[in-house]
Amino acid sequence: MTTASAPTRRLTSDQRSAFAASLLGWMMDAFDYFIVVLVYADIAAEFHVTLEQIAFLTTITLVMRPVGAYLFGLWADRVGRRIPLIVDVCFYSLVGFLCAFAPNFTVLFILRLLYGIGMGGEWGLGAALTMEKVPRERRGFFSGILQAGYSAGYLLAALAFLLVHSALGLNWRWLFVLSIVPALISLIIRTRVKESEVWETTRDRMQKKNTSIKAVFFNAKVLRRFVYLVLLMAAFNWMSHGTQDIYPTFLKSTGNGGAGLDAATAGWIAVVYNIGAIVGCIVLGSLSDRWGRKATIILGAALTLPIIPIFAFSHTAGLLCLGSALIQFTTQGAWGAIPAHLNEMSPNAIRGFYPGVTYQLGNVIAAFNLPIQQSLAAHIGYPWAMTITVAGAAVAVILLTAFGTHAKGIDFRSEEPDAVAAGGVPRPAEA
Repeated sequence: MTTASAPTRRLTSDQRSAFAASLLGWMMDAFDYFIVVLVYADIAAEFHVTLEQIAFLTTITLVMRPVGAYLFGLWADRVGRRIPLIVDVCFYSLVGFLCAFAPNFTVLFILRLLYGIGMGGEWGLGAALTMEKVPRERRGFFSGILQAGYSAGYLLAALAFLLVHSALGLNWRWLFVLSIVPALISLIIRTRVKESEVWETTRDRMQKKNTSIKAVFFNAKVLRRFVYLVLLMAAFNWMSHGTQDIYPTFLKSTGNGGAGLDAATAGWIAVVYNIGAIVGCIVLGSLSDRWGRKATIILGAALTLPIIPIFAFSHTAGLLCLGSALIQFTTQGAWGAIPAHLNEMSPNAIRGFYPGVTYQLGNVIAAFNLPIQQSLAAHIGYPWAMTITVAGAAVAVILLTAFGTHAKGIDFRSEEPDAVAAGGVPRPAEA
């Protein structure tokens, strides 16, 4: 099939189920994560701890994500994608639900730690399974929609916050009760998904060549690429979390340069800017199929820089809504190509853990973004705290991407046994 005719190609039932389950799973992860972001001032008040202490609930979740990416990813490279994904969604949905019943800050902290393990396993395995199943010519398009699931989860969290907190007047615990619903839907769909044919073919090739996962990973080329991708993901996550995690608090705060908006207005602004993020992911993710992964990533990060003044220094709800929607379009738009990009840069033999671990290790480096922004805001105000962190991260994304490479459109099924053993990246198949 040629690239020109690719847009008319429809997914099979199995491909649709794999994609839908991964999308819902990633949405649920984001929903549960951003519940804490939206209500961490309320949690602090109930448990009588400081905002800086509550900020570490998000930090510990991010810090534990590489553990989940490694454990579930390595398991998936050994036994296939399907069973580890089903176990993972059961694990993190239960832990997320139990957060609603935490009696104190210590118990909630432990639950968020465990949730980070499940969250780390979800993205890597879901993205790997999806990218291995969808048509390679449309990988960027589905990559964009998949990554948009993160913003869609944030959007659902904002809507749930408006319903539970503002409309019904219930406390923060009810939000965690709701988190069980999308997880169960994802689980039901995932039980219908077939195993990855790419994994099955790769397993057979490795058995014939007597090649181990360890030998593939410790190939010098693969190790160098691993370090590079961790640095790239650190910059990406710092840019993303820098625009998202502290923003609801900034909108509602009356001190340190905060916007001083009421909770309902801040909630509706969160709804609008997550719509911007969803559109950005899909638009730039789709463009990456034409322009390449590098060009669209650089475009999204570069467009972020001139939007920062509107995003951080505006004084009216209208301008803050506009600035936040635009910056989410650009930053999350740059993210749209990432599921495809990381999976295309990964050897078949270790695609279960390689993309997920590089992503999540980058998250660990960015995990202290919220506490740092919160600390900076106390000294120089929220606008400058966000400006410094977001601008620095956007420049780092541009530079790292420019000096890197990509493997757009490679055919995972055509990888030769020697390439598996050496950890090489197969050449793109001719259109």
